[in-house]
Amino acid sequence: MAHSRFHTLVGYMRPHWQKAAAGIFALFVVNALGVYIPLLIRNGLDELQQTFSLERVIYYAGLILVLAAIMWIVRMVSRVSLFGVGRQVEFDLKFRIFQHLLTLEPAYFTINTPGDLISRATSDVDNIRRLVGFAVLSLANMVFAYSLTLPAMMRINVGLTFAALAVYPCILILVQLFSHRLRSQQLAVQQQTADLSDLIQEDMSGMALIKIYAQEDNERQAFRSLNQRLLSANLRLSKTQNTLFPLLRGLASISQLVILALGVGLIADGTLSVGDFVALLLFAERLVFPTALLGFTITAYQRGEVSVDRLEGILATQPKIQDPANAIVLAPTQVRGQLKAEHLTYTYPGAATPALKDISFTIEAGETVAVVGPIGSGKSTLANALPRLLDLAPGQLYLDGYDLTQIRLRDLRAVIAYVPQESFLFSTTIKNNIRYGDPTSEQPEVETAAKEAQIHPEILNFPQEYKTIVGERGITLSGGQRQRTALARALLLDAPVLILDDALSSVDNQTATAILRNLSEGTQRKTVLFISHQLSAAATADRIFVMDHGQIVQSGTHAALLAQPGLYRSLWEKHAMEAIVR
Repeated sequence: MAHSRFHTLVGYMRPHWQKAAAGIFALFVVNALGVYIPLLIRNGLDELQQTFSLERVIYYAGLILVLAAIMWIVRMVSRVSLFGVGRQVEFDLKFRIFQHLLTLEPAYFTINTPGDLISRATSDVDNIRRLVGFAVLSLANMVFAYSLTLPAMMRINVGLTFAALAVYPCILILVQLFSHRLRSQQLAVQQQTADLSDLIQEDMSGMALIKIYAQEDNERQAFRSLNQRLLSANLRLSKTQNTLFPLLRGLASISQLVILALGVGLIADGTLSVGDFVALLLFAERLVFPTALLGFTITAYQRGEVSVDRLEGILATQPKIQDPANAIVLAPTQVRGQLKAEHLTYTYPGAATPALKDISFTIEAGETVAVVGPIGSGKSTLANALPRLLDLAPGQLYLDGYDLTQIRLRDLRAVIAYVPQESFLFSTTIKNNIRYGDPTSEQPEVETAAKEAQIHPEILNFPQEYKTIVGERGITLSGGQRQRTALARALLLDAPVLILDDALSSVDNQTATAILRNLSEGTQRKTVLFISHQLSAAATADRIFVMDHGQIVQSGTHAALLAQPGLYRSLWEKHAMEAIVR
């Protein structure tokens, strides 16, 4: 698994390998200069110990200053390069995730909550950015520091070098002991962050409902509980980090104490010069920082590992609904709008009972068909099946004789305008919401669609008319206004097939009937499937399908269905009784 994650990280960085290579090479130069400067100091001390000269002091001081300045410049180049790679990887991942989410079917978003997906696309991507930026820089710096510094130390004195490094196996053991704990604690932090993000997202969307039911205290308590869990998880992680990092730095500093303790004796014996002694101290000091930084690098890596798993969980999900190998290409102008079902059956994943059971029908082009029935009878499932929002088996649904599952998705959805039960509006102007399906539409086209949806006069009453901002999810509009705005959005496309899934439930019967009559009479090529509980509006349709328990149990005109006993007559009598009571 760790090997797989490493290859995944390499894959993230591969498009930017040249910039990463430049940053790593710059680090090599920095470490090479870092090794050369202590040797230069050694040479200067030994030379000046023999013959002191102010001119030579100025020479060595100036040379060291120039080299230090070069080191600073090259180090900045390495940081800008590697951190820049991290930012570019962050950009790439966010784009990949968003692009991939757009390919997934709606069912995926009912299983995976928005808060969790947002957390993965933000905090997890941020962790990977730190890993491929800071952690790569730290790791490369540590490798170069050891590979260049240790040979230089051993050339001076092998025994003293090994004595100074005797503590480093303890560092590796300590890192191994803390590694699993850091990873599990980081995973807990990520999960708690996702839970908190999910609660915030839900509460912001449902703020009106919270206030209507006066549930502010309960939501406050729920937030406090999740926030406390996140705090506890962060504190446990911080406690582990604050235990590990000082231990690492302390163990690394022991090497300097060893050189001080043993080096003085070697100087006294004449086997080690003062310059060599100072160089060894400087070399040991060079190893303290990258070794101590190992703790931070480990934390970044553990966070990155967790985040890689969480992101790959999204990216590895294959869309269940996608174009077949040899998809049929349809031009909107060649589509008439005939819909046909042959023994259509569909069962939701995990469900025991089919939502649609052996349904067969034919809807001719230009025909308006209403679908009625009790709640849970399969009406919405049928509506979702037509634009392939559900993963259907081939050979069950046809458009103009073409199997829906064989038509290119983009073409299929271009010729089917669908208004679902939930009228989702974006937080932008009414005009932009109506022309969402065709952003290039001009004002006259937008107004024509609004008039057909019976919303134009009300829009003109708004202070800024079509430039009115509707707020998040259309919160500033009434339920009926939202539904008719969504209907206008669908009508603007002028698609051959129009599906209304209880899309006028918040509109009064008279307006709904007028809209449906206009749709039936005003166009010659539009096939309308009208799913509704408003029987007075459904009665104006050319035909009516009556659904119950996933099956079409009755079919015919309003008059024909009333003339025969059955579910439709019962529903109509109940509707008439409710109308009298009102």
